[in-house]
Amino acid sequence: MTENNTQHTPVRAAAPTTLTAEEIKAQLTESGIPEHLHPYFPRGLGELIPAMGIKFQELTAERTVATMPVAGNTQPIGLLHGGANVVLAETLGSLSAGVHGGENLVAVGVDINATHVRPAVSGVVTATCTAVKLGRTLCIHSIDIVDERGRTTCTARITNMLIPRPTA
Repeated sequence: MTENNTQHTPVRAAAPTTLTAEEIKAQLTESGIPEHLHPYFPRGLGELIPAMGIKFQELTAERTVATMPVAGNTQPIGLLHGGANVVLAETLGSLSAGVHGGENLVAVGVDINATHVRPAVSGVVTATCTAVKLGRTLCIHSIDIVDERGRTTCTARITNMLIPRPTA
């Protein structure tokens, strides 16, 4: 057994990005969030959704549809990263659950699973999120991700808990 002499530098969390009201509105609009839902996102969408290129075509509690480019979201051999599929699935499921919860509740993921069926190598994938259960405290959504030819690349399921929106 060899000794690992690698020095590790502690990682510090990045300070949260604070956006102006105009920047939040622009971010939400550019991502395809309908204007009547903007009050549900008083802090915007965070940094990951725009960074991954996720764009919404439809957003309701019952059904959400969004796209994500393969380019920029690949693993070392050029395939869409499995984690990118999971980010896409969790994003749709959580935002759908959040819409169900209304302006005073937020959705937090408590369980997610994903099965990668076939690789996506180029173009755009489209995810369709469908509600399985919309309850007072738990929401379950099923998400199917397909490539540009309509072939399933991943299927996922997420359970979210609805909790009171944090005040700060």
